[in-house]
Amino acid sequence: MKKLISLALVLILSLALLAGCTTPEYTGKDSGTDGTTTVKPADTDDPDDKKDDTVVRVAGLNGPTTMGIVKLMADNEEGKAKNNYSFNIYTGATEITPLLAKGELDIALIPANLAANLYNKTDKSLEVLAINTLGVVYVVEKGDTVNSVSDLKGKTVYAPATLKGAAPELAFRYILNSNGIDPDKDVTFEWKSEPTEIVATLKKAGSGIALVPQPFATVAASSIEGLRTVIDVNAEWDKLNTGSSFITGVAVVRREFAEAHPTLIKNFLEEYKASVTYLNENVTEAAKLVEKYNITKAAVAEKAIPKCNITFVEGAEMKTKVEGFLKILFDMKPEAVGGSMPGNDFYYESK
Repeated sequence: MKKLISLALVLILSLALLAGCTTPEYTGKDSGTDGTTTVKPADTDDPDDKKDDTVVRVAGLNGPTTMGIVKLMADNEEGKAKNNYSFNIYTGATEITPLLAKGELDIALIPANLAANLYNKTDKSLEVLAINTLGVVYVVEKGDTVNSVSDLKGKTVYAPATLKGAAPELAFRYILNSNGIDPDKDVTFEWKSEPTEIVATLKKAGSGIALVPQPFATVAASSIEGLRTVIDVNAEWDKLNTGSSFITGVAVVRREFAEAHPTLIKNFLEEYKASVTYLNENVTEAAKLVEKYNITKAAVAEKAIPKCNITFVEGAEMKTKVEGFLKILFDMKPEAVGGSMPGNDFYYESK
């Protein structure tokens, strides 16, 4: 236990690995003094209810990585879910990592490279269940100087400090390098403490380029007249044909819980997949649930969801994509994935 707690503390001080997934300006302000949103199972007195009464404790981050599960959260509240769930939404990964380390969560929706870090730092205690979000960062411009990646040479790019050293920045650097641009010599990164500071900077300057995540890119577009989305970083990654995907978020499970409750995990994966399908096929209604659970406003979510690349990939395809992405990050910066590549037991196999 002491080992796990100390490792959790080390992780708390590690890289801000998940900036592309969080949107601090839209935290659950009405949900509690600690900024979290909690959704518990619906009460039921039905004597014929034969559910396993084990409560599956699920945590997510306030942003795209959790948007895909809102329909399941609603079903759970209404007593329609196959499992009994307790959901909590947090504003930062530093709140989730110690809970996972101490066994106080069962499933978490977190950045892919954070999952690799936790696997390496907690004696391989986690498994990846599924990919839930691909790339969510975009290059936007107030002006008309950038229309392709090559146009970024010699430019200054504003970005929120939460992206610095994290997977989205590393992915962006990889794309720059792959397009013949040295990110250390040919591009100047100017880091801002908050995404809102980027909006203020662009408004004041009247022009500029920024690397920002969704849904903030959508928020910025509504705040700055003439702001253009000029580069979809996810699409640029796909153009490189690496055999992998630009992966923002995954669902992970504690290995001990998965081994003890294979039926609950099977149910979760089925329900999670259905929830993601619902989100992508019923954007307007799903956006209302996104607001209900204090992730972001419905009007913002409705515009942002199609750009958030929310998905559900499991099994062999998941392993290929995650492994390929982590290998690219590892080759660039080994500590980004915890110092070593995860083994095959990092990838969940249905029992």
